[in-house]
Amino acid sequence: MATGFQYCLNSSTIKTTPILQKIEVAAKAGYVGIELWHDDIDAYVRSGGTLADIRKAVDDAGLAVPTTIHIHSWFQPEGEPHQQAMEEAKRKLEQAATVGAPHAVAGPPHGPADRELGARHYRELLNLGREFGVRPSIEYLGFVEDFTTIEDAIGIMEACGHSDATIILDPFHCFVGGGPIESIGKLTADQIAMSHFNDAPAEPPHQQQRDPNRVLPGDGIVDLKLYCDMLRKVGYDLWLSLELFRQDLWDRDPLEVAILGLDKMRTAAEA
Repeated sequence: MATGFQYCLNSSTIKTTPILQKIEVAAKAGYVGIELWHDDIDAYVRSGGTLADIRKAVDDAGLAVPTTIHIHSWFQPEGEPHQQAMEEAKRKLEQAATVGAPHAVAGPPHGPADRELGARHYRELLNLGREFGVRPSIEYLGFVEDFTTIEDAIGIMEACGHSDATIILDPFHCFVGGGPIESIGKLTADQIAMSHFNDAPAEPPHQQQRDPNRVLPGDGIVDLKLYCDMLRKVGYDLWLSLELFRQDLWDRDPLEVAILGLDKMRTAAEA
């Protein structure tokens, strides 16, 4: 039975900090992993840097990169737009492999979800990932129209019929999307690529909350003890990654934010 977790910093939490500094901050604060965003990677390369620079910074800091974020527009539609989306997915999967990430986050559509098409395309995406040794992992988002719960993701994972299918969990999305935390019990540990970690306030109502409403673990009303207990129940002992999107945190010293966040995560997860 799992007893602990590995703590990771989702680099969105210190979004306005340059990518190499983000890596340095995560290591100094005491994290063992960092999630990197493709937008940040692209910006660094456009400025004259290289993927090799990023990989060296990660390796020198002694950090893992559990995921890169994110692949979009793969779920639907069909035709030429889908082919373009898959070409972009290929580019991001190659980036993920180069910086050492075993998974890449694959986001859902923001409108109505064609589940039959999504399952077929997820299988295609997983096969593409095998070319790079990176497993695209499906994410549900509590604030989108039609793909808001763990069950929604499980449905696609099952329907795609691919052994590499995995999920990204997130307590904020459970709260906002209205899906029960107990649905974690329908998963096995090896189906969970990553658990983001955060909390949600009592107000506004959960249906109105969006990314900027997220709060630090323990500062909201989500039952994080139940959440962590459910992860332990299925034997998951890998990543909890602090994922916030708050301007007030971006305005602060990034190392201070990272240290505070790690302390908050440990307190909530080990209670």
